[in-house]
Formats: sequence, C-alpha cells, structure tokens
Amino acid sequence: MSSEARGDYLIGLMTGTSVDGIDAVLTRIGDGHFSLQTTLNQPLPDPLQDAVLALCQPGDNEIDRAGAVSRQLSLCYAQACQTLLEQTGLKPQQIRAIGCHGQTVRHRPGENGFSLQLGCPDTLAVETGITVVSNFRNKDMALGGQGAPLVPPFHQQLFARPGQRRAIANIGGMANVTLLDGNTLLGGFDTGPGNVLMDLWIRQHRQQPFDRNGDWAAGGEPDPRLLAQLLDDPYFRLPPPKSTGRELFHADWLKPHLPGHSEPQQVQATLAELTARSISDALADFAPQQLLVCGGGAHNHHLLARLQHHLEIPVISTESEGLHPDWVEAAAFAWLAWARLEGQCGNAPVVTGASRETILGQVTLP
Repeated sequence: MSSEARGDYLIGLMTGTSVDGIDAVLTRIGDGHFSLQTTLNQPLPDPLQDAVLALCQPGDNEIDRAGAVSRQLSLCYAQACQTLLEQTGLKPQQIRAIGCHGQTVRHRPGENGFSLQLGCPDTLAVETGITVVSNFRNKDMALGGQGAPLVPPFHQQLFARPGQRRAIANIGGMANVTLLDGNTLLGGFDTGPGNVLMDLWIRQHRQQPFDRNGDWAAGGEPDPRLLAQLLDDPYFRLPPPKSTGRELFHADWLKPHLPGHSEPQQVQATLAELTARSISDALADFAPQQLLVCGGGAHNHHLLARLQHHLEIPVISTESEGLHPDWVEAAAFAWLAWARLEGQCGNAPVVTGASRETILGQVTLP
C-alpha cells in the first residue's frame, strides 16, 4: 500500500497481552493507500491494569468485575482518541471510524470456541461521537477458525514484495508469524510466548516492567535442561492453524519446571531463548529469506540477535519498511475497521482455518 496521505481518517486502538497501555494511531486509508498520521501510547492506570490481569485467569465474581473493567477501559480508549484529535486538530465528524480490538481476557479456540475482549463499544462511541468497529474475532471462530492471528492480511498489504520470501514476527505478549511468498499470503499462526514470560520474571525478581534491550537475559546463560523441558510443551508441536494466549503461558505454566535453586538471571536467559527458539523452529520449514519484526520484542536487541543466530537470515524492524514496530498492530485494527465499512473480507482462512473468507467486526454508531 502506498504511503500517500489520502483516503479516510480512521483510528486504531490496541491493548495487547502485555497489558502495558493503549496503543492508539490515527491513519488515512483508501484503496491501495495507507499512511500513519499520528500515534499515542497511553499507560493504563495501575489499578485498571491489575484488574485486567486478574481477569485473565479464572476467579470469583468475574462477570461483575469484567463489566466494570469493560466500561473503565472504554473511557480510557475514549481519552486516547480525544488526545489524538487534539494532536491533529481534527474533529470527531472527520473520523470515519475507530477500530477497537479491546483487551483479550479469554481466547478459547476449538469446537464451540470463543474469544472475549473487554471494552464497551457503546461507551466508546458515545464518549467520542465516532462510529466504532469491534469484536473482530468471533465471526471467524463461528466459521470454524481460530479467530487469530488477524494481522497477517494487513502484513500482506504492507510488507509483501514480489520475488521475496518474507516472514513477519509480531512479538508482543505472545508471538505470531506471517508467511509471505512474494505477494501471496501462505499462512500465519501464534508461535507461543513472546514477551509475557520474560516480563513476568523480571517484574518478579527485579521489579522492572520489562527487560530493556534484553540486557538482563544477555548477561546470563540459558539452562539447556530447562529450555528442553519448556520446548517440550505440546503446543509447540501442534500444526497450524493454531493460536494461544495467557490461558496457557503464564506463571503457573512455568513454575513446575523450575528447580528450587534456579538462578533468576539464568531463567531470564532461558525464557528469552524459549521465545527465540519457538519462533525460529516454527519458521524452519518455511525458510524465509528475511524476518521483519514488530511489537515490543523489536526493541529487545538480545532477542533479535538470538533470532538471527538461529535463522541465519537478516532480522530487521518493520521500521525499515516504513512502519514503526510499535504501531503495526494498532494500525492493523484501523485497517480492519476500514475493510468492515468497505464490505471487504478481513480474515484469511489459510491463517485461521475458517471455512471461508468473511467480513469481520460489529459496527456501533454513536
């Protein structure tokens, strides 16, 4: 897609598995045209972040807690949208729609599967005066798909190049890959944990939200026995289509594997290697010529170096292709909202396993 600034204004909103804040982007999108106008990362208030994380695991009184959190999240989403408009001087009536992914707290693919994202589209539409497109995942799941990942068709639009065999790795809390052979989307799936376990471990042992540049992991040596145990999880052997989340990869998944004398820095190095190995192993059969990386993992220099070591190909940020890695996923949901309003299919059955292509998203008017 061209970077020319023409087309409709749309906002994309994303809070990912890391629950570290709202990524908000203002875009202009038209047929064959995409441009990023302005961006914003808005941290979530600590009590709201804690409430979201608590809802990611089963607990008491979930329905009441989820209902309240859903409204609170949408007020934060609305504030992010208002800040974007203030930055650009645009009015709400100039924005065609907001594409709001919401905050996933359950993702259960499979027979009678579902995916639950918190965030009240009615609240967001009323607070902003802008049409909202939300609930992107469940239509695909009703058609037998995984409902995830949803970003590969957007990756195809932006990053496919004739004659180039490329993989795109989106490394957020979880990691997913997109497989592009020239202009053709061949597949995509969740590879497993991205930053989620590394973030959890450094928060627990060093009271830091994440391992900046991967420096702590880089100073340790992975434990081969622990790494082998972690990589032995059946998820890594599942063939695609497949998707996962905090429902599987969380503290209680990790804890049984840790010997009582585990040295914290060695565990951090092992968790970084787990992410690098699970991504590189998943790409082995595809054999890309180049790996583009987006998401928070693109800032982890140690992780990128380990990926390059295992894959023996160039591993570079999507910024080299004109879109900063921090904003790719939020931009994808602005694009999915545009596709919904244009009546274009947003899913890719070759990725999700759905029985057919379909239009994704539900529209909420202000």
